Amino acid sequence: MNLKSHISELRLYIANRWVSSIPSHYIRLWFYQNIMKFRIGMNSNIFMDCTFDCTQHLSIGNNSVVNSKCRIDPRGKVFIGNNVSISSEVIILTADHDMENNMNGRLKTVVIEDFVWIGTRAMIMPGVTIKKGSVIASGAIVTRNVEENTVVAGVPARVIKVRINPSFDYQATYQRLFQ
Repeated sequence: MNLKSHISELRLYIANRWVSSIPSHYIRLWFYQNIMKFRIGMNSNIFMDCTFDCTQHLSIGNNSVVNSKCRIDPRGKVFIGNNVSISSEVIILTADHDMENNMNGRLKTVVIEDFVWIGTRAMIMPGVTIKKGSVIASGAIVTRNVEENTVVAGVPARVIKVRINPSFDYQATYQRLFQ
């Protein structure tokens, strides 16, 4: 490992072990934006105890919330839109291994469009796009793209409903004093 890799690993360690447990939204966001180089929009929040697998490649739009104890792997890039609500303990992965090619590592981008809600303990697999207005049920494992205004549930996630004319007249902003 070279010096640049060591510094990156140190930043990641500090973010995941120290900064994530600081009960101040403002201090955490400052660190994530200025040290980790994440792009985080206005009125967006990352709650305590979230962990990351990389020191860059995460973009979050405005008025979005990542609740506590989520794991986000932005090595392959993660784009989270505006007014997105990600519940506690959600896992978003962008890296896997190619079983057919000597287990070589692969990186795939995850895109979560505007007004998406992801339920507690759902898992989003590498390369998935979740389109506007979709809902991911708690515990679902999303292995394929999710179409606009679709509700999915299960392992692997399957369509259980299509939302008819949903209102996108709200902001997903949610902030607590010590989260």
